[in-house]
Amino acid sequence: MTVKNELYQLAEKMNADPVHIKDEKNRVFQVDLEESGPIQILLKDGKVIVEEGAPHETEVTLKLSDKNFTKLLKDDLNTTMAFMTGSLRVDGKMGLALKLQEIVKKYQ
Repeated sequence: MTVKNELYQLAEKMNADPVHIKDEKNRVFQVDLEESGPIQILLKDGKVIVEEGAPHETEVTLKLSDKNFTKLLKDDLNTTMAFMTGSLRVDGKMGLALKLQEIVKKYQ
């Protein structure tokens, strides 16, 4: 299964039970995947929308490998270590990157 398919499945799971995202502000997170390119995760009106490419302006962009993003989606990535070793780079608001990780963790 590709990392994008894993992300789409997670979005379906979140939309089926939006209890952890219903009160979130409208946000756009971007993930620049080394192998697959950019993908955006939109939190809008209590729903998650995944869009390939970079059509929206973002407040935070995470840059990492497809493999590490898969680990992040499964809550199996030590993000602090990944950040410190350079395998995860964050452009923009670090707090929003942590917020994305927190939301993902709730759906594991």
